[in-house]
Amino acid sequence: MTLTPGPAALELDRAFRTARAAQRAALAAYYPVGFPTVEQSILNLQALAEHADVIEVGLPFSDPVLDGPTIQQATRQALDAGFRMRHLLTAVRAIRTTSRATVLVMTYWQPVARRGADRFAAEIADAGAAGAIIPDLPLEEAGPWLAAAQQHGLHTVPVVAPTADDARLARICATAGGMIYAPAVAGVTGHTGPLAAGLPGFVTRLRTLTSLPVSVGIGVSSAEQAHQAAQYADGVIVGSALIRQIQNIPGPGGVRAALALARDLALGVRRLSAAA
Repeated sequence: MTLTPGPAALELDRAFRTARAAQRAALAAYYPVGFPTVEQSILNLQALAEHADVIEVGLPFSDPVLDGPTIQQATRQALDAGFRMRHLLTAVRAIRTTSRATVLVMTYWQPVARRGADRFAAEIADAGAAGAIIPDLPLEEAGPWLAAAQQHGLHTVPVVAPTADDARLARICATAGGMIYAPAVAGVTGHTGPLAAGLPGFVTRLRTLTSLPVSVGIGVSSAEQAHQAAQYADGVIVGSALIRQIQNIPGPGGVRAALALARDLALGVRRLSAAA
């Protein structure tokens, strides 16, 4: 079945076209609902949306196997603070009603399966999400989710590995919508070292397999790295570096530091000059 994108999904497509026309990469910011509290997380998400083209709203999960210590700590705190699925939907609606940012939901598969793929897709679409990123859902088991996403006009954004061969990557890309998510480094989120040396080549390789925008994340931690990635990628995704500011600096100072970083990242993704 061919996807007919819903209004929010079409906005994601436009966000990449707008960024490209402005000679920059699109900036996506990841942040989990419920950290440090539900109320504060929604305020933080709304504030980040003033600087980012795309907000990836994280659904806290008790076994975030693809995430490093920064996001693990944040999502554990969110769960301990009483996160519930309704808070995710409230956060999506809050971002959509107070900013022009497009929203993607980032989640592991188990919470989706527990709620039911069709119900989950219907709820996040109704809240205004453009689609979902489910990094631990393999292509071979993705049928129920892909059908539900198509039914509700949602993009499905895959996280693809450079170790996959071209045939497999082509099959994954054929089921994707909105963008392709290419890890900037191997391993879990939160890396603070250099980007993978093979990342530009991997992005080039993906472009031979899909016409969708290619965004790089997992390992981008500074405006300088965002600028580096923006030279060859359509989008740059940052999460742990923003969350780390709030974890390291208590109170409002941490939020101010995260927003200052977000502003620097927004400058960094410009292609014509490096971040100030």
